[in-house]
Amino acid sequence: MAKKKHEHHGGAWKVAYADFVTAMMALFMVLWISAQDKEILIATSRYFQNPFDSPMDNSAGVLTAGAGEGNAQGSAPDENSESSLNEVTLLNKLARDFYRMLAIEDTQTNTPVDVTVTNDGLRVTVYDRADRPVFKDSSAEFTEWGTFVVQNLAWMLAQRPFSVRIDGHVAAGFEPPRPEYTGWELSADRANAMRRALQHFAVPADKFERVTGFADTAPLPGKPPANNANDRVELSFVLIPPIQRTDT
Repeated sequence: MAKKKHEHHGGAWKVAYADFVTAMMALFMVLWISAQDKEILIATSRYFQNPFDSPMDNSAGVLTAGAGEGNAQGSAPDENSESSLNEVTLLNKLARDFYRMLAIEDTQTNTPVDVTVTNDGLRVTVYDRADRPVFKDSSAEFTEWGTFVVQNLAWMLAQRPFSVRIDGHVAAGFEPPRPEYTGWELSADRANAMRRALQHFAVPADKFERVTGFADTAPLPGKPPANNANDRVELSFVLIPPIQRTDT
C-alpha cells in the first residue's frame, strides 16, 4: 500500500500566533500607561486624539502658549509637546516636594497652602487661617509658621527660572485697628511683607514683577466674601521663557 502523503496545513498558525503576540504587547502598553502619573495619562490621551497638536488645555497644566509660538515658527510639534510635558512633570514634582517639606497632604481639606500647576507656571495660595495663621492678628508681621512657609517658597523659586507676582487679599468685614488702616493697606502690606521676606531668603529683587493689594474686592470663586479663606496671599510663579533667561 502506498504511503499517505504528508499533509501541509499552511501558515495559519503563524498568523494566529502573531495576533496573540500583538494583543499581549497592546495589553502590556495599556497596563504600563495606566500606571503613570495623571499628567502623562492626559497627554497620551490627547496625543492619540490629535498627534500633531498634543499640548493640552490649561487645566492639564501644559504650557500651551510656548508650544503655539513654536509651531507658528515651524518648530517640530513633537519636540514642543515633549518639552511641555517634561516641564509639567517637573512642576508637579516641585509642588509635591513643597507639600512634603511643609508636612501637608495635598488632598486634605482646608489646607493652609494650595499649589496649582497653571499654563505658565505655578500658583501658590497661602491662607491666613485662624487655626494656622501666617500673620499676626490684623498685621503684616509673620508668625513662626508664616516664616517657615516663606522659607520653603524661596526654596521653590530657586528650583526653576520663575518671575513672581504677589497679590494680597483680605476677607470682607475686616475691622481695622485704626480708622485709616483699611483692608487696602493690610492687603498691600502683607503682599509687600511677603516680597521682603522672600528677598531676605535670597530671592533676587529683579524676580518680582508685581506686588498688589486687592483688599476684599476679589473673593475666591464660590466663597462668601466674609469667608476666612479670603484672607490670603496669592503668588504666581511664572516660568521665564528660555529666550529671556540670562542664566543660560
